[in-house]
Amino acid sequence: MNTKIDLTERIAFHSEGISFVLPEEDNIRNWIANIIEAENCVLQQLNFVFCSDQYLHKINLEYLNHDTYTDIITFPYSEGKIVESDIFISVDRTTENAKTYDVEPLHDLHRVIIHGVLHLVGYGDKTAEEKTLMRQKEDEALAKLT
Repeated sequence: MNTKIDLTERIAFHSEGISFVLPEEDNIRNWIANIIEAENCVLQQLNFVFCSDQYLHKINLEYLNHDTYTDIITFPYSEGKIVESDIFISVDRTTENAKTYDVEPLHDLHRVIIHGVLHLVGYGDKTAEEKTLMRQKEDEALAKLT
């Protein structure tokens, strides 16, 4: 298992254009690393960038040519069992999702964080079956977050 120092170097949290600090960063790093390890993958580097709807919309337009708002965009830099990526998350969108689903904003943020990680370890969400499995894996991961 990775040491605390390794995790701090391998999983970084940033904010862009907003004032945001993720509560309990070390706990979240350990949680993410444990999920990756449980999926028999190797953590190389993850950079999470928390931003506004406008910032993520601009990225969506520029890099994916999608004129839509979204809660997360994941840019994987490796394939197979190696996990290396930049993950952009709209805090505005996760706050709105929380209202829609009647959950705490931090709960939805955690769900979106692990959703991105699950994509990186091989789970999809394009078909109904994939969406069902993705939601199950999200729920299992969220239950492990202490």
